Amino acid sequence: MRKSTTYLIFIAACITLLGFLLWVHPHFNANYFENSIRKKQQLVKMLGITDMCLFTEARYTRHLSQADHFAAFQDSPMAFEHFPSGSLTLPPLRFRK
Repeated sequence: MRKSTTYLIFIAACITLLGFLLWVHPHFNANYFENSIRKKQQLVKMLGITDMCLFTEARYTRHLSQADHFAAFQDSPMAFEHFPSGSLTLPPLRFRK
């Protein structure tokens, strides 16, 4: 058997195994993930957490509901965005009208 045939059989077997694992794994662990989400929701209610931290870069992208309007322009009103996360978040609904 040629080396290329052996390689292609190996790659096909790996892809098949990966596809099988991606299909089977969620079915076996669905209960675990549902329980995990419920526990996290209970923790959020118990601690009174406002919102999740989406990004770790700038303080105005960490907690979007608590950022002031001009936090992104602290250095200068004409300054470029320093962090890429600022371009990934949308402005609040009241500013999009």
